[in-house]
Amino acid sequence: MQVTETLNEGLKREIKIVIPAGVLEARLTERLDDARGKVKLNGFRPGKVPAGHLRKMYGKSFMAEVINEILNDAPRSILAERGERSATQPKIEMGEDEKEAEKVLDGKADFVFTLNYEVLPEIEIKDVSSIEVTREVADIPEEEIDKQVEHILSSTRTYAEKKGKAEDGDRVTIDYLGKLGDEPFEGGADNDAQLVLGSKMFIPGFEEQLAGTKAGDEIRIKVTFPAQYGAAHLAGKEATFDIKVKEVARPDALRIDDEAAKKVGLESLVRLRDVVREQIESRYGSVTRQKVKRQILDALDRDYRFEIPKQLAEVEFNNIWNQINAELQQAGRTFEDEDMTEEDAREEYRRLAERRVRLGLVLSEIGEKAGVTVSDEELQRAIYAQVRQYPGKEKEIFEFFRRTPDAVANLRAPVFEEKVIDHLLEKIKVNDKKVTPEELMAEDGEEVTVPKKRVEKRKEAKIESSRTKTDRD
Repeated sequence: MQVTETLNEGLKREIKIVIPAGVLEARLTERLDDARGKVKLNGFRPGKVPAGHLRKMYGKSFMAEVINEILNDAPRSILAERGERSATQPKIEMGEDEKEAEKVLDGKADFVFTLNYEVLPEIEIKDVSSIEVTREVADIPEEEIDKQVEHILSSTRTYAEKKGKAEDGDRVTIDYLGKLGDEPFEGGADNDAQLVLGSKMFIPGFEEQLAGTKAGDEIRIKVTFPAQYGAAHLAGKEATFDIKVKEVARPDALRIDDEAAKKVGLESLVRLRDVVREQIESRYGSVTRQKVKRQILDALDRDYRFEIPKQLAEVEFNNIWNQINAELQQAGRTFEDEDMTEEDAREEYRRLAERRVRLGLVLSEIGEKAGVTVSDEELQRAIYAQVRQYPGKEKEIFEFFRRTPDAVANLRAPVFEEKVIDHLLEKIKVNDKKVTPEELMAEDGEEVTVPKKRVEKRKEAKIESSRTKTDRD
């Protein structure tokens, strides 16, 4: 095998490989000899098939197998000999001349092909002890626990029928039919739906127009769906709802005691408060970690500047671009609605893709040098975490991961990254800072994956979605 480097420019490499016809012939002969004792042909005793006859019948197919083996093995062996790591699977290019290909299969010509790939850059790991981050820590106000407990126990509240008009806090039972123009829309109808006025569970403006109604009333209300509504065919649209009020009920006094806690599956009010506290601690802790991680990534981004493989950047950009366009399509919006051009958006997301690739390579190198690994147990926990996101479909999700090794490999990467962050936290300086819950939950620590205006709109959408009832899907 003759190996010649024909391109060495930055991270790009092109390697020309020539497999002499004599080498191909030797490997073909070896394969034919092995097959001679195994092939059964009419008119010949086992092991007595003439070599020429065997070559005539199987020569080309066996030569094709020899070539496929070379194409499978050559990239790995050549990279190993050169001490290089390819950023992606090397691209193999062969001549497209059919006559030349026939000569190769007939053993009358050398087999020539090229490998095109980008190497992973050499990264010299820098001292991280100078990195300093601020870890925001917030105490959990008892008032927040009280509020969450009250919210949970509100599901156990009982209601008694009321003869008067519906007020804030009352529960109404209604039939409704939603229309766009004169046409009903999918998901816009229900019977015996129960709604607590003031709960903000329906579309903004819906509940408010039910205040003052009483059992037996039939009314028509008009609402406008939020611009960021989850169903694209309804987002920003004006709709009417024909509503029949079937019952108005006032709430009984909310009980916050052990008996109420038992109704939600916990043995006591103390245990319920403990569970709520743990959940809030977990949420606060997650936000704290994300903010610290963002500071670490920003510091690494400042410290490392090197050429990255264009193929990796292109793959990452395409992933981001497809996600953003899917979100816009779902919301029924365009880049113009976000006050930006598609060209500006592409430029913004390419910068983000390059940052992600560069930081991924740095974290990978840091982790490798530090001996960070992901155990099978940790990977299994990551799989279980994914499975829990699909209640009722656990079996199908487990089967998916069993049949899809690449999906399991994709889970390994974020686990590895978090372990590298843990390693860095032991090496850098971390300053704890007491903050209020409001300061902690501010989203300035979130990695900016979209332009600022879009981030602001996303925040508005999150607030809107938390109080808006979506289609029954």
